[in-house]
Amino acid sequence: MAHSITSKHRHGSFPAFDLEGREAPETLADLNRMISAAKPFVHGGIKAVLGEGPIGAPLALVGEQPGDQEDLQGHPFVGPAGRLLDKALNAAGIERSETYVTNAVKHFKYEQRGKRRLHQKPTVGEVKHYRWWLMKELEFVHPHLVVALGATAAMALAGAPVTIGRARGPAQFGEFRGYITVHPSSLLRQADDQSREIAYAAFVRDLRNASELAAP
Repeated sequence: MAHSITSKHRHGSFPAFDLEGREAPETLADLNRMISAAKPFVHGGIKAVLGEGPIGAPLALVGEQPGDQEDLQGHPFVGPAGRLLDKALNAAGIERSETYVTNAVKHFKYEQRGKRRLHQKPTVGEVKHYRWWLMKELEFVHPHLVVALGATAAMALAGAPVTIGRARGPAQFGEFRGYITVHPSSLLRQADDQSREIAYAAFVRDLRNASELAAP
């Protein structure tokens, strides 16, 4: 059974982005130009990392934010979590090239420590700020089903905080059919090999279930 996650606002409980003084984007390319030109709203962010994949994709995967490698390379999910995601997609029988991949927050939030850039979790306010971009992006992409990878993505899509343990599985994000699962980075943080194997198998199962739900 899908969890219905809706509210009085068209895109959830977070307020809409203020377009005053701006022209509303008419295409995904217009939107991407706006995102690229916008100033980062998170500490450390320099350039926007845009979503990638085909319009009308069966699945759109939404992560939290770009990481260090994503920021350096300018593409989503190309770091350690991205490589694990690719492995899980392959195990689930899903072609990444046929999937749209993006993030709730478009810039890398980090803290500089020496030569290292350490990931910092975005605040609720930062997720709210970027939410308009995400929902407009999904309107243009129009995927069959949207997969929230982790709590931040689920909150952005739902417009309110979401507990993954309770909400994991089919969901409804306003007008979008959805599915909630963990972020692949959580698999990398498991305490031991057995825990990682169990968590990975559950993640692959979620991706396979989402793919089946997205089928015409």
